[in-house]
Amino acid sequence: MRKKAVPVGIEDFERIINEDYYYVDKTMLIEELLVNRAPVTLFTRPRRFGKTLNMSMIKYFFDVKNKEENKKLFENLKIFNSEYMSEQGKYPVIFISLKDLKADTWKECLKRLKLFIFDLYVEFEYIREKMNEWDKRKFEKVLYEQEDADYIMSLKFLADSLYKYYGEKVIILIDEYDAPIINAFDKGYYNEAINFFQTFYSSALKTNNSLKYGILTGITRIIKEGIFSGLNNLKVDTILNKKYSEYFGLLESEVIEMLDYFGMKYKIEEVKEWYNGYLFGESEVYNPWSIVNYIDNGEIKAYWANVSGNTLLENMLDHAGESVYDDLKRFTDGESIEKYISDGTTIKSLLNNDDEIWQVLLYSGYLTKDEKQKEIDVTSEYTDVYNLRIPNKEIRKYFGNMFLNRFFGTEVKTNILIKALENGDIKKFEKTLGEIMINMLSHFDLDKEMEKIYQVFMIGLVGFLMGKYEIISNDESGYGRYDLAMIPIKSNEKAYLMEFKISKTKKGMEERAQKALKQIDEKKYDTKLKARGIKNILKIGVAFYGKEVKVVFK
Repeated sequence: MRKKAVPVGIEDFERIINEDYYYVDKTMLIEELLVNRAPVTLFTRPRRFGKTLNMSMIKYFFDVKNKEENKKLFENLKIFNSEYMSEQGKYPVIFISLKDLKADTWKECLKRLKLFIFDLYVEFEYIREKMNEWDKRKFEKVLYEQEDADYIMSLKFLADSLYKYYGEKVIILIDEYDAPIINAFDKGYYNEAINFFQTFYSSALKTNNSLKYGILTGITRIIKEGIFSGLNNLKVDTILNKKYSEYFGLLESEVIEMLDYFGMKYKIEEVKEWYNGYLFGESEVYNPWSIVNYIDNGEIKAYWANVSGNTLLENMLDHAGESVYDDLKRFTDGESIEKYISDGTTIKSLLNNDDEIWQVLLYSGYLTKDEKQKEIDVTSEYTDVYNLRIPNKEIRKYFGNMFLNRFFGTEVKTNILIKALENGDIKKFEKTLGEIMINMLSHFDLDKEMEKIYQVFMIGLVGFLMGKYEIISNDESGYGRYDLAMIPIKSNEKAYLMEFKISKTKKGMEERAQKALKQIDEKKYDTKLKARGIKNILKIGVAFYGKEVKVVFK
């Protein structure tokens, strides 16, 4: 029997079912939405975790257009036997996805938005037949792209018009509601964008008697922007909530079933180490994008981070203080760290407060809640304190690659650096390390931010060398703590111990490097490595002066 196709990048529910792609059944999300009956629900989840596909599924379920054809899509799925199947094909549905609404200026953004609204009106142009003259004129102003068309109220007007046409209230689905706002902030036209979207969204969702249900998805919980001010019928569901936790991402049972179906020869523990580790509510979740691509390619590697989009995060890192880099290093070392996560934020506050970066990293999928969450005193004002950690190896590698490309120059430089080290070519190692330092100094101040530079260096090495070396820094061994150890996964290969020093003068570099090397011996930093059966250990002393580097070894 012919197998179903692997649904890489397929986000249209009808296409997945009709063209025989493999589908993980998430249709009971519909029943749960109908049981809870929240007038407006906002789901915040990371990119590529099934938000668009779920919204497409919801559209095909409720849409009054093509009711009988759409019903067939659900015949072999869980919702088909639910008492709520009676709601199928009952309501007019407006479905818009804003994830690709990106532009460098507000003028260009508004131009694209107008084209987007035009396409939406074309989809429903048949409703003009029942309109009075005034409504028809308003509708056609958008349809014919006239200058005085009311785009800011166009979503509400379309909902009102559909309600009049069908005599049934309307379901509005807005996918990636925050994408154009985040892009606007990144490109410098935030004020214009927020003024438009405040009215565009709230008019359709807040004071709309034509609305049956509104469902939005996004990544960030920017509920203090004024977009939803006064919207007391809004239910926000984040990755911290228990409700709906199994509907975005893949459960382990779903992953195993999928791998078995495609006859994958897999080691579930290895798949788990790379793609699992997310805790949504109380559900342990795998990254669906990574799993689908792993099945398609048959190779364990990083898939999600390269397509997840991170301009806001990189912008925040440019403004981050030393403590952020210190914590990022601890995260990449596998630590769980306690952080305060607020109940909402504004985009503007993200760059003015180092604490906000953890909220972005959490909601974007780069961090997750730890299973070992400490019990929080509910009477405390700090009930939004969570233990956070990096979820898996894929994200650890992402941080390494991001730091390599952003601060080291390129991944190539790091490859040359490590090859020189492995080949014992210390001169090339010294030269390449110097080139890397020059690039990093374009981002940081050596005199004031040496600790930050050091943490960036460590994070980059962790990601780059994952699978070949274990990178440990500031660990206790012998009579002190060494700066850096590169410990081979195979104990018969060479290990590297490094100690770093700052020199106040160019002449003093050699002396400081020799002192660093001597410290490794005097404090017996090789004790733990020898205890692990590693005999071949290269000891390296490194001294920095401005943009120059001096390396000695034994």
